[in-house]
Amino acid sequence: MIRAGILTGGGDSPGINAAIRSVVRFGYKHGVETIGFREGWLGPMEDLTKPLEVKDVSGILHIGGTILGSSRTNPFNIEGGVEKIMGTLKRNAIDFLVAIGGDDTLGVAHRLAEHGVNAVGIPQTIDNDIAMTDYAIGYSSALDVITEALDRLHTTAFSHHRVLILEVMGRNAGWLSLMGGIAGGADVILIPEQEFDIEEVHRKILHRQARKKHFSIIIVAEGAMPKGLDGQVLAEAEVDSFGHVRLGGVGQYIANQLSKMMEIPVRVTNLAYLQRGGSPSPFDRILATRFGAAAIEFALQKKFDVMTAIQGTKIAAVSLEEALRESRPVDPGLFYLIDLFE
Repeated sequence: MIRAGILTGGGDSPGINAAIRSVVRFGYKHGVETIGFREGWLGPMEDLTKPLEVKDVSGILHIGGTILGSSRTNPFNIEGGVEKIMGTLKRNAIDFLVAIGGDDTLGVAHRLAEHGVNAVGIPQTIDNDIAMTDYAIGYSSALDVITEALDRLHTTAFSHHRVLILEVMGRNAGWLSLMGGIAGGADVILIPEQEFDIEEVHRKILHRQARKKHFSIIIVAEGAMPKGLDGQVLAEAEVDSFGHVRLGGVGQYIANQLSKMMEIPVRVTNLAYLQRGGSPSPFDRILATRFGAAAIEFALQKKFDVMTAIQGTKIAAVSLEEALRESRPVDPGLFYLIDLFE
């Protein structure tokens, strides 16, 4: 019997459970037994196992989050962490690992290849910023939430003649803010790929007012950078185990600046974890199911140190090294959408 280990790391996204379900069910169909590791990379470090049979993944397709739990554990920053993982995999007779997560989680899987660990990665992040794949699990579902939030904000902004700012996730890539802004009819769209000038934001609002539009909706990614500031707006200066600072507050920064320039009320909504919660969209359920089955297929073909990727309509095995070389920003060819209806 071939034994697969599976773990989910980093921030959760709707659709992870659909991928777990697919790995277990498709694996069972092809003679693969699945062992779940709980709490991200902490699981194989501390031997936190959860055997997964077909009955254990019944009814989880539509459930958000992850039944395995998650963490931002980086075993390469913990003394003896890698050795503990190697020992756990040997004790549990694991033939290969399936790691579901973003660039940090997949980066650990890639580095473990140097230690002889066979792994296949599945991209999962609402930011949709992993290279070599058109979509990652969670992006579609988060986009649905953002679009609905903008729809709701429009009614209040219109009724009370306000400027409303919606801050969404997006550390280095503005896929959520750009596409969410287009789908939800935002009047100003701010993304990390382009520094923004608060005077230009003000000009756009005044332009709308001159056309008798007495409200405006601004959507901004958490990683968007105002001109004149030294970098991104931080919620905390401390870094996590992968060296990331916690972003947040750029929406309030914009509100504070605009409030000095105009009398119209300016209010901020930060979607925060609401973007990551809830049931996955149909697209994410299908994508996660295809990724899960492909992960087993690639492993049985002995394709390791790879990531499942969707390119067009096809699922491909792409090199983890290439996928992790740099993040996937918004294509500059799409920047015209920002001012499409100004």
